[in-house]
Amino acid sequence: MIIGYARISTQDENTEFQLDAIEKAGCEQIFQEKFTGKLRERPELSHCLHVLREGDVLVVWKLDRLARSLKDLFEIVQDLHERGIGFKSLTEEIDTTSSDGRLVLNIFGALVEFEHDLIRERTIAGLRAARKRGRKGGRKPAMSDADIREATAMLSGSDITKTEVAAHFDVTRTTLNSSLARLAQGIED
Repeated sequence: MIIGYARISTQDENTEFQLDAIEKAGCEQIFQEKFTGKLRERPELSHCLHVLREGDVLVVWKLDRLARSLKDLFEIVQDLHERGIGFKSLTEEIDTTSSDGRLVLNIFGALVEFEHDLIRERTIAGLRAARKRGRKGGRKPAMSDADIREATAMLSGSDITKTEVAAHFDVTRTTLNSSLARLAQGIED
């Protein structure tokens, strides 16, 4: 079965040209929705991917209608391939039911890996540069050193519990415990 998926990002766009192209490709069933590609949940796409069975082919008008990023595209198409489902993008003329299309899929995979490696290298270089300038990475502690000293003083009296102290500072008991441990180890902001 050939199944189509069409998506528009704004209310001003129109799916008619997508639908015309997908219908012309011989789709027997078409899923369509109006959502921005940045939204993680796209119910019609989820339903479409769920309906597809081995031997089916998913057809889209253009790659950016299916995925939010190259990584997302590769993951979706790879999942389809593993399930024995073909994929066609009409505008880019990609067809994973052919050896040429599978080659393109493998190139996409290599590009995704390359992009991931570049991002990782840039992140590591940025963190090193920040450390050289004396900046620490990570989230700012929920409790300041003064808060931790005050919490320690509050806890030295036997009539108050850690749960009450945590509530006083509007943190969880786990955060209070890790902050107290940080002070005990001599680690300060």
